[in-house]
Amino acid sequence: MKVYFKTFGCRTNIYDTALMKSSLESGEVAQSEAEAEVVVVNSCTVTNGADADVRNYINRASRNGKKVVLAGCGSVSRGRELYESGVLWGVVGGEFRERLGELFATKKPFFALGDLNATDKRVVSDFSDHTKAFVKIQEGCDFACSYCIIPQVRGKSRSVEMSVIKNEVSNLVSRGFSEIVLTGTNIGSFKPSLGILLAELSRVKGLKRLRLGSVEPSQIDEAFLEVMNESFLERHLHIALQHTSDEMLRLMRRRNRVGRDLELFESLASKGFALGTDYIVAHPGESEAVWSEAVANLRLFPLTHVHAFVYSPRSNTRSAELYKSGSINGSVAKERLNEVCSIVSQKNFEFRQKCGALSVLVEKKEGEFWCGFDQFYNKTYVKSDENLAKKWVSVSEFDALDGGNFARVFDMER
Repeated sequence: MKVYFKTFGCRTNIYDTALMKSSLESGEVAQSEAEAEVVVVNSCTVTNGADADVRNYINRASRNGKKVVLAGCGSVSRGRELYESGVLWGVVGGEFRERLGELFATKKPFFALGDLNATDKRVVSDFSDHTKAFVKIQEGCDFACSYCIIPQVRGKSRSVEMSVIKNEVSNLVSRGFSEIVLTGTNIGSFKPSLGILLAELSRVKGLKRLRLGSVEPSQIDEAFLEVMNESFLERHLHIALQHTSDEMLRLMRRRNRVGRDLELFESLASKGFALGTDYIVAHPGESEAVWSEAVANLRLFPLTHVHAFVYSPRSNTRSAELYKSGSINGSVAKERLNEVCSIVSQKNFEFRQKCGALSVLVEKKEGEFWCGFDQFYNKTYVKSDENLAKKWVSVSEFDALDGGNFARVFDMER
């Protein structure tokens, strides 16, 4: 049986897809959908748009005669509905994603969600189709943000043993991966603490760069701050603000507040970090007055990256109830989204203009350029007749343009 994996959403899903591939003992991983009998869709359900993308893909694959299996967050939120509609051959939850081979071996339709709070038993050692490797350090979330469905579909926060993580990172480095991405549903919830884990991973020989998934402002403690100057840590942090109005943060049932957030961001920026965030616009209650305040505050933050999106009501959340009594006009929402992106884009451009030498792990070729991400998580383009894929280059001179950094002078790193 040939199986094709289609991944939507976050870095955690990238890891989970690799985990499912490694457990496919009775099948063969297909390189394209066309050659596959079964298509496993590792889904995202964080917004209506994400749901729609997944559903459209499922419908198309099913019409093309594929047996479609739904995995990921959507398996919990939409799995039963889609399975009973007949468009799916199978549904697999977190507890069973390591047992895909067993489920496929029966050659019968299946619905296997299992325990929402189960933990992975395997680790992943093969990311051959990636330049960097991913390590999942925790699963689930204990936050209760009013807009978010993720705790309902990923369960409570639980952490992987620190010794297991260190062994996994060491193994990946020994296999040639010099850049590792730590991922999870809410990695700042890692126990005993993310800072302690980072200090332990700093001892792994051969680890050139460690990237982090999103963390919450309230989770950045002293242990975390103590490792900020470690050379192996990327100089980019993604810290989820979600908004820059205290009124909105209260409505969203967030733990962070604007004043403390600004102090934290200014402190990290003074250490040379590029700083990204998530930002939700048009959440219920975002009046013109609130928005004006939020934009004024946003301009104060030393941001360089943003993942901004329009609020999307999710079933069985407090925000969805608020949405019923008043929503933001769609054109207004789009204007606000564009304003956030424009502000941060300009800040990113100004940041890149001031950067010195860039250390870039080259990922692939785009047109006439080789490209990859530097230590500040900005895309950098290099021209070379040599195959630079998966190689490190040091860019000493570059032009900061709208589309990224374009190298004028670079050297190979050892």
